[in-house]
Amino acid sequence: MSSNFKNLRGSLLIDEPMARHTSWRVGGPAKWFYRPSDVDDLAMFLNQLPQDANLIWVGLGSNLLVRDGGVDGAVLCTSGVLGTIEVTGRNSVRAEVGVSCAKLARFCARHELCGGEFLAGIPGTLGGALRMNAGAFGGETWSLVSAVETIDRSGQRYRRDSSEYKIGYRHVELPAAEWFLAAHMRFKPDDGGQAAQRIKELLNRRASSQPLSEPSCGSVFRNPPGDHAARLIESSGLKGYHIGGARVSEKHANFIVNDGTASARDIENLIEYVTGQVFARHGVRLQREVHIVGQARSAQGSSPPSDHQHESLIGGGGQG
Repeated sequence: MSSNFKNLRGSLLIDEPMARHTSWRVGGPAKWFYRPSDVDDLAMFLNQLPQDANLIWVGLGSNLLVRDGGVDGAVLCTSGVLGTIEVTGRNSVRAEVGVSCAKLARFCARHELCGGEFLAGIPGTLGGALRMNAGAFGGETWSLVSAVETIDRSGQRYRRDSSEYKIGYRHVELPAAEWFLAAHMRFKPDDGGQAAQRIKELLNRRASSQPLSEPSCGSVFRNPPGDHAARLIESSGLKGYHIGGARVSEKHANFIVNDGTASARDIENLIEYVTGQVFARHGVRLQREVHIVGQARSAQGSSPPSDHQHESLIGGGGQG
């Protein structure tokens, strides 16, 4: 299969287990798993990829559930490659999508820029944060964005102003079939020491309230208007409830953790169970933050549809 691609400089893996690339540590194989060497190499890969092939972008693999049957198509990984960050003006920073949100937060603090400290609490890359308007501790990614650089399926690149996107809570409406390459972001000048201290406080708060020692995807559900998903789940008596190796965290009810034996099916079944129980008890239909992609392992019947049948840009996400 690798012979379908010519003159690539990145790393192409065939039938690569996605459990190695997701924060839940589950997921079947990807037909093609590609980590480009740079943007030009990425454009070459996209240009050669069959037009009918499924395409999924992944960063750190948070905010992503890959089903046990894997991905019959291409997974494009930006983590560890598209990782440039640079100060471009007095208060401006350009960051590529493979940069982790935590690294971006620390970079800004070192350069005496504030306003992005909350990014340290997002367990993914900037690409995934852009795709879903990720947030933490009251901050949201797109509040900092002035413009983005994108690429389409043919490898053509663009620069788009933030006003071209419709931004909502954990939602970004894309104006075209393009994927993010980089963001131009604006911050506020401040004492870098204060920003660094704020990051430290937020990370301590995160460590005390979230199950960081166990594999998870981060928050599974969006907070409904005027409420918190974790409160609804906990008040439904679901903390500690498990299906197979997947369990609702006792530390934070909006986290589902893998005890080391979970399958993607276990996790998806638990997500569905929690959704049903919360609706039955509270009349609230929780909406997932996590994206579910790929095929179920069972050969009986057809797989339930993924969030993005053909093309997606994920978080923790991924590009999360």
